[in-house]
Amino acid sequence: MAVNYYWQPGPLANGLWMTIKLSLVSIVFAILLGALAGLARISPNPALRHLATVYVELVRGTPLLVQIFIVYFFIGTVMDLERFTAGVVALSVFTGAYVAEIIRAGIESISRGQMEAGRSLGMSRGMTMRYIILPQAFKRVLPPLAGQFINLIKDSSLVSVISLTDLTKAGREVVSVTFSPFEVWFSVALLYLILTATLSWLVRRLEVRYAVRD
Repeated sequence: MAVNYYWQPGPLANGLWMTIKLSLVSIVFAILLGALAGLARISPNPALRHLATVYVELVRGTPLLVQIFIVYFFIGTVMDLERFTAGVVALSVFTGAYVAEIIRAGIESISRGQMEAGRSLGMSRGMTMRYIILPQAFKRVLPPLAGQFINLIKDSSLVSVISLTDLTKAGREVVSVTFSPFEVWFSVALLYLILTATLSWLVRRLEVRYAVRD
């Protein structure tokens, strides 16, 4: 009698995959949003500058949990957003505000002489920013960006309040069935640690790569 064995992911594996997917998509949108807001913060256009300042101060001055509720129960209801989309929007908007400040600080840390040198070579402000300022600023903002993205992975546990089954919610469900809280929560903590350590390692590799180029 033949017996076929096949592997089936458990609740923690499904929750881990949801956390990875949620974090990766949110990081991409946070980078895009943060880069636009960071450039707007140093723009000579006062309307863009003030708009970016309002966004950064408003988002950084309110708790992420409240923002998740607003996005899901208000914006999500009006626009008929799914739970995953609402979670991505909330995490991206929240992290994007911090990324904007990191990028602004990185650009402003570059000497003004670099911009003047680019303009003296006949380059426009946009070209100088793209080819001279941003490559230098990118290397300086890598460590704080890594810290912010690690925070995003950990903050993603808050989306469980909108019934999105991420790693934390999956852990709660397993505990309610197995009544083994210590084993389950230590496993959950270990999985989060693996995710954040992997991200730190990747960023460190990038730092070393750019240091070698210098």
